[in-house]
Amino acid sequence: MLGGTEFVGRAVTEAALARGWEVTVFHRGHHAPPPGVTELLGDRTTGEGLAVLAEAAAAAAGRRADAYAWDLVVDTWSGAPTAVRDAARLLVGRAGRYTYVSSRSVYDYPAPAGLPEDGPLVAGASPDAGGDVPYPLAKRGGELAALDAFGDRALLARAGLILGPWENVGRLPWWLSRIARGGAVPAPGTPDLKLQYIDARDVANWLLDAARGGLYGPYNLVSRPGHATMGQLLDACVRVTGSDAVLRWIPTEVILAAGVEPWSDLPVWLPPGELYDTMHQGDVSKAYAAGLRCRPVEETVADTWTWLAELGGEAPHRPDRPPVGLDPRVEARLLAETA
Repeated sequence: MLGGTEFVGRAVTEAALARGWEVTVFHRGHHAPPPGVTELLGDRTTGEGLAVLAEAAAAAAGRRADAYAWDLVVDTWSGAPTAVRDAARLLVGRAGRYTYVSSRSVYDYPAPAGLPEDGPLVAGASPDAGGDVPYPLAKRGGELAALDAFGDRALLARAGLILGPWENVGRLPWWLSRIARGGAVPAPGTPDLKLQYIDARDVANWLLDAARGGLYGPYNLVSRPGHATMGQLLDACVRVTGSDAVLRWIPTEVILAAGVEPWSDLPVWLPPGELYDTMHQGDVSKAYAAGLRCRPVEETVADTWTWLAELGGEAPHRPDRPPVGLDPRVEARLLAETA
């Protein structure tokens, strides 16, 4: 596991351990990995870090009857593609399969509703790109790097919106924390708006099953459109927090006229339109045919709240992502205008 201590990487590590798999976690040491793993410390973006990985691969291969140090590598990298390129090249003769957790952001925008895996992709991505690379190009460059090295032993998991325990982006934790404070809570649009997302643990379980099944190539990895609605998500937040919060549904045009930014100010939510179709209307028939199963929204919300409570209510946050959530002053103005 390249990473393996936060969010999706953590979910994959935990799922593999639960299956009784032997797991090696290669990370920079910023967060403690789950107990039970073999831990390698190093920065994959440096020669010294890659040397640590190469030395461990040689030692592991020497203990096995086949040529591989590891049966599977899972990589969630979202920065410059050169990091994926260098790791994949190093591991190509030392690992059986390479799973790269990509993103549906690799599709050329706007992605129409129902777009399958063979839809048009962003142009200009390169596995040799370094420095500050825009997210869609970084993820597509990572895909190309994995494919260049591993070919039909590379699985590209194009994930959509990911929620659940260990989230370090802040979307579901923000809603839970805000609703836990109680009172009137601005809820955007209409409660019947269909959402498409996936629990990080469902990502993990599918990835491990897919690797064992020898799957390769791209798969859109997210729930079916309408797996839950905005109303079901927020109602579940009210129930699990036990607060006295009252959801006040505010029309989309009022939300937008107030200067509120969908997705960032009010996480998860997007009004109907091009961006909504891109994020919440993707075709996932291929992944479902290959065994994808997505748990109920109530379970995702409840388990995220339990995890958040264990942390004292303060979720971790990736330093490379901006904070999300509605400014309290804007919220107060919205509620006053719609009282």
